[in-house]
Amino acid sequence: MTQHPTQHPTQAPTITWPEADGPRTARWRSEAAVPPPKRVIVADDRTTADSAYRLACEGTALLWQGDFQNARQLLQAVTRRVERKPRKQAETLIDAFNFHRQAQSQRARTLGMILIPLDAAYAIPLRRAPEVAQACAETYGPPSDEASVVSLRELLGLIGAHEWRKKGVEIPVLGERIHPHYGVFSPVRGEYVDLVARTPLPSLNKAFDIGTGTGVLAALLAKRGVKKIVATDQDPRALACAQENLARLGFAQQVEVVEADLFPEGRAPLVICNPPWVPARPASPIEYAIYDNDSRMLLGFLNGLADHLSPGGEGWLILSDFAEHLGLRTRQFLLDAIEKVGLTVVGREDIRPRHPKSSDETDPLHAARVAEVTSLWRLKAR
Repeated sequence: MTQHPTQHPTQAPTITWPEADGPRTARWRSEAAVPPPKRVIVADDRTTADSAYRLACEGTALLWQGDFQNARQLLQAVTRRVERKPRKQAETLIDAFNFHRQAQSQRARTLGMILIPLDAAYAIPLRRAPEVAQACAETYGPPSDEASVVSLRELLGLIGAHEWRKKGVEIPVLGERIHPHYGVFSPVRGEYVDLVARTPLPSLNKAFDIGTGTGVLAALLAKRGVKKIVATDQDPRALACAQENLARLGFAQQVEVVEADLFPEGRAPLVICNPPWVPARPASPIEYAIYDNDSRMLLGFLNGLADHLSPGGEGWLILSDFAEHLGLRTRQFLLDAIEKVGLTVVGREDIRPRHPKSSDETDPLHAARVAEVTSLWRLKAR
């Protein structure tokens, strides 16, 4: 599902803060592409949660110089204060979705105001700080010769991603674990994988996996006996992640991982795509695996599918109807897009979600989640 542009700025942004002997400057790191805060003060173990929350809401960042574990407790306390804010009441699901995204964005901004220093070797120069060098190197690349500053929230995300990368995600139909990298869509929702596992294959000769992400679907096709698979993505992290997973599983000879915007060269009797399911604008680079702005990837797949299918071949489009229940896209939009490019639907496999949010009645989008169905659309060229 990961299919997004990765930006490589020519000059890294910096952050400046006051010290007793004059202002200091360091490299600013943000995988969410958040600009460095304009106002920064030094904070330590004497800083109260109420004070930190007030400053963060006002847009003032706190560069922590106290005990690391106290910084974690402070972040938890600020999080509780953020979550006490009453939700906006929505009359429609699309309003609920928009309010939810606004609230998530504001929450991220506020919680991102507690900052942690990193030295040039990715060590945290604070008391009781954990070892984070490997987690940072996996996301930021090899250590450089410069100190940097990162939000504590992002740093904890890197640590969590590092643990998931080590542990992996169990994929029952594969009988193996897939190890996601930071910023690559993790197959924790296994329904779409189950659809691919149970749908009859049109051929065992060749398949294309468009937007491969972790490589989980390419691995499943290989396990099912497809002799040659070309898996594409345009995100360097996804390409590295897929190659690593496929090599670990012993499928490196069957699966070729290729950098491409959607399709590789040639045709195949099976072309599969699991695009982001929600047609909304990503708020940060790591959201490109979740939101498909203007249905770009969906329409790109449909528009190019016929030119990449072998005669009699099938295109498998995996798509949730979550966006339809939210009012962001209609079923007719999808059917018209399929019809317009000379494709026909020859079958559809459906599955209900099993993730915890589908039964969480306190979720503002619960009405859409409880009605959600994920489908594998079998398409052929007319």
